[in-house]
Amino acid sequence: MTYRAIRLERFAPSFRDGSEIVSLPLDRPGPGEIRVRNVYCGINGIFDTQIARNAVDYVTVKLPTLTGVEALGIVEAVGDGVDGFSIGDAVVTVRFRGGYREANIGPASDFCLAPDDRPEWLALASTGVSALLALEHAGAVRDGETVAVSAAAGGLGHLIVQLAKRRGCHVIGVCGGKEKGDFVRGLGVDRVIDYRSEDVRAVLAAEYPRGIDVAIDTVSGAIFDAFLANMAEHGRLVVAGAAQDLDGKPEIVTGPRIAHSIYYKGVSVRGFMNGLLTEHWPAARARLFALYAEGAITVHLDRVTFTGLEGIYGAVDRLLSGQSMGKVVVRLPHSQDCSPMESAT
Repeated sequence: MTYRAIRLERFAPSFRDGSEIVSLPLDRPGPGEIRVRNVYCGINGIFDTQIARNAVDYVTVKLPTLTGVEALGIVEAVGDGVDGFSIGDAVVTVRFRGGYREANIGPASDFCLAPDDRPEWLALASTGVSALLALEHAGAVRDGETVAVSAAAGGLGHLIVQLAKRRGCHVIGVCGGKEKGDFVRGLGVDRVIDYRSEDVRAVLAAEYPRGIDVAIDTVSGAIFDAFLANMAEHGRLVVAGAAQDLDGKPEIVTGPRIAHSIYYKGVSVRGFMNGLLTEHWPAARARLFALYAEGAITVHLDRVTFTGLEGIYGAVDRLLSGQSMGKVVVRLPHSQDCSPMESAT
């Protein structure tokens, strides 16, 4: 029996150029392991591109390597000594190399239970956890503060917006175009700034003279500069990504040192790396699952659908195009080569 996966075969300018779909043996899980048939995978196009370029400093890539980070699936085999997982359970993994594959065998500790196999749980277990920890752990948000979010219509941004609104915050959402503006406005954003038609820095200076308490930026470039120039006293600017720096190399900027922007107002610039906060994941995931179950937050999936491993390439392109809204996921149909559910005990 075999299953298919996307494997990075060579370093290349793009994920598509560096990877191939390969067939691999479908083994039985060993002691302490489970085998999962993946149903959905979540797309992280920027990370995928950087991995293909070997430009992620904190990940050592040894070729060939499987790809993808997050997936939701159904347990179809359980190894000896595994407690807490049964055949038929829906589970999520957010471990690198666990995503872009039809099946996944790994330590049971790499997976967590999900209520069912809907893709919304996948988005919450991965991107949702990042949103919560970026806002509350790195951003140290307090009720009623002014919060600014770049890429507010994206998979991460639309969840940060909702979590901030639940804290009674005044939320500024930066995005591009009327459709995205209408979308985030529907989530409760108090001020939408369309970076395509408005000067973000000028709007913030004119309308928010007291400044921003918490800014969460995943874009970098001019939007980062606009946030930094308009922080409130003791404001926290969280760097949760740098979409404009896809080659993994820092942009060289000729201008005043950052010290001049942060010293007199006591501003801090904080890096957010979700992978360094694994001890916080279970509690964050439990809170998000509960909020979603009670209807307190919604998960928006991008309206363009993709299916199968072949669809992952289009989904990556879709995310990188900047046209997506909400979380981009791909459905992985059950391969006919995969064996039926079985117990390995």
